[in-house]
Amino acid sequence: MQKKIAILGSTGSIGRNTLQVIRKNPEAFEVTCLTARRNVEQLLEQAREFRPARVILTEKDVGSDRLRAFEEMGTEVLTGDDMLAACLRSDPAELVVNALVGAVGLLPTLAAIQTGKQMALANKETLVMAGEIVTREAREHGVRLLPVDSEHSAVFQCLMGESAQTVEKIILTGSGGPFLRREKKTLSDVTVQEALAHPNWRMGPKITIDSATLMNKGLEVIEAFYLFGVPLEKIQVVIHPESIIHSMVVFVDGSVKAQLGVPDMRLPIQYALFFPERRLSDFERLDFARLQSLTFFEPDLDKFPCLGLALEALKSGGTAPAVLNGANEAAVHLFLSEKIPFTRIPQLIEAALEKHSQKSNPGIDDILQADRWSREFVHRQV
Repeated sequence: MQKKIAILGSTGSIGRNTLQVIRKNPEAFEVTCLTARRNVEQLLEQAREFRPARVILTEKDVGSDRLRAFEEMGTEVLTGDDMLAACLRSDPAELVVNALVGAVGLLPTLAAIQTGKQMALANKETLVMAGEIVTREAREHGVRLLPVDSEHSAVFQCLMGESAQTVEKIILTGSGGPFLRREKKTLSDVTVQEALAHPNWRMGPKITIDSATLMNKGLEVIEAFYLFGVPLEKIQVVIHPESIIHSMVVFVDGSVKAQLGVPDMRLPIQYALFFPERRLSDFERLDFARLQSLTFFEPDLDKFPCLGLALEALKSGGTAPAVLNGANEAAVHLFLSEKIPFTRIPQLIEAALEKHSQKSNPGIDDILQADRWSREFVHRQV
């Protein structure tokens, strides 16, 4: 029997890789809904191949003539980001892959959870902004949050069959990004093209810049805190340039479990889609005979202050992580638009965290308000 699946952000890197996995296993899935921001042509190609009942374009200024092609094939087309959550409440999907980038992924995640849909989560901002609310809703509705990030999928796999009480430490590995060995004093000269040239992974622009600043690791620490229910002092970030070990778990007896594999996002995606089954694949295998070395070292928080800012935001709690996330999204957008230098990104985030009036135990409206405030604050500075 086919599993009904909706993919939010189907034209992005994670979305395209998800469809590759489905393409290899057509008997296993029925695609009910695909969404994109404004990439109409690619969404149209995907709709022709996978025949979802509906598609959503979150940008509303799409010409009616371009939308007519969907309707001609019998596919309902909706526009506006407000439609994401609204449609998930009625969509027949059993599993939702949230591959959206940014805060826009929060409300659709909650809508899917509240209607009992299982959630394969690649949208890390959801847990960064509202981890306590999202995980509480998931528990109340019996929904398992299946991590799609390679690091969290690795931890998830390492914890299979283990008791949470036996976990001594979670070790999140990171490549260090394209500027790992670049001198700090030259980072102000970094170009957008240099920052987008990740040495190991092919990802969307926002997450690639986050990897270059190490903010991505900071966001992943916050994710791990909520996903796995361990205190911050039990989460460690280690730089591992080869990106072969995707993360590790240390247990109280001193044993260490690690999940290894070639850098290929299809592997954690497939694990999430078929969980709890581990499915045969034709993905490239790791060749140990060709591995010359695996190296590890501590991250440089002076050179990459974004990681430290994320850790402090998690310690502060309340609306601080939402401010961190919103300010980061705004600053990264400004850098990609070549309006600020690379080194201004952490400066703007730090300024937003310092100026924000912290609110403890926030509700969703408080979190969304903090998100909006932080973006406006960053743009005012520039």
